[in-house]
Amino acid sequence: QVTFGSIFLGNVPVHEEVHRCAGQIYGYKGCIRDFQVNHKELFIIDEAREGRNVENCNVPICDYHPCHNGGTCTSDEENWYCECPKLYTGKLCQFATCDENPCGNGATCFPKSRQDAVCLCPYGRSGILCSDAINITQPSFSGTDVFGYTSFLAYSTIPNITFYYEFRLKFQLANHQSALQDNLIFFTGQKGQGLNGDDFLELGLRNGRVVYSYNLGSGTATIISKPLDLTLNVHVIHLGRNLQKGWLKVDDQKNKTVTSPGRLVGLNVFSQFYLGGYREYTPELLPKGPRFKNGFQGCIFEVQVRTSLNQGFKSPGTPEGHPNSGRSVGQCKDSPCSLIKCRNGGKCIETGSTVYCDCLTGWKGAFCTETVSVCEPEHDPPHLCQQGSTCVPLPNGYYTCHCPLGTTGTYCEQG
Repeated sequence: QVTFGSIFLGNVPVHEEVHRCAGQIYGYKGCIRDFQVNHKELFIIDEAREGRNVENCNVPICDYHPCHNGGTCTSDEENWYCECPKLYTGKLCQFATCDENPCGNGATCFPKSRQDAVCLCPYGRSGILCSDAINITQPSFSGTDVFGYTSFLAYSTIPNITFYYEFRLKFQLANHQSALQDNLIFFTGQKGQGLNGDDFLELGLRNGRVVYSYNLGSGTATIISKPLDLTLNVHVIHLGRNLQKGWLKVDDQKNKTVTSPGRLVGLNVFSQFYLGGYREYTPELLPKGPRFKNGFQGCIFEVQVRTSLNQGFKSPGTPEGHPNSGRSVGQCKDSPCSLIKCRNGGKCIETGSTVYCDCLTGWKGAFCTETVSVCEPEHDPPHLCQQGSTCVPLPNGYYTCHCPLGTTGTYCEQG
């Protein structure tokens, strides 16, 4: 029992004839950590006038696993705090930037920091919050962004591709350096391995060459072109396969052929047809084979396919030429940054149709118009309040630390 004036915490003195039940007095048995009256915290030990039979609590708060979202609880005899993983904040790591998703039209929300989010725009949308409609006739892909996502278009499964197909397409590189990277142009395939289904069809760029691969279930066949002529503005690819035999022609280079290993002759794929990238966050989720680590950087257009010599070429999709979905795909040669003005030295970053402001130190917000408080994690230099204490901003860039029970000092650094 601890007494605060006329407030009794835990029990009452023996001479007080209250709270009797069956001739006995029942007091609280357990631990009390924080105690407030009218929003004012009373320090259980320091402010008590008298007490009896009170010991230090022997049950560490971390035994109750209070931290959310993968936070790590750390405690000692007097204090505890949650060490939050990246992108989460709050005493219990209970807050994330995208909890209240500001993005519109089905965009992917990604926390740029603990305060700001980036909206990765779906197909046909652009702008800070993906609220602007755009008409795409020549898709522009931005590769893999700084958040680890690729821009892509996904079309419905191409029918009747099992025994024969031909593809024609044109592409324009964003820059010469992008030709030297490991970039996917298109992909369709299974996610199984071995006899469980590892059939796939894949086209990409590696070290300045076009790489065409397919697997019919009994091994991968690959054709690698000669180095691209980087003086050309637009490159043309024509490829195909008939049963086990495949072929590839790039620009004016000589036609190259290959025969797949094993005895299987059919390509069994049921996934969507991905152009420029993939929906998955990491390429390791794709089937084994010559995996491409990044999405395509540049424009891919006039993509056409046929699955019989007796039919004409047509664009993928149902209806024809219409993708099912996409992310961060813009219109070739159009810059969404032309419509965005970042303030206070911020730099406009565009990845396809996705656009955001990269703010200088000390600024935040969609257009870098908000100052970073001295108590926020992004402030440079960071505040010095110890873990578990609360930083409270003061005028003119100063701050004070509100200490938890059992600590004191300017920064709550003393027990």
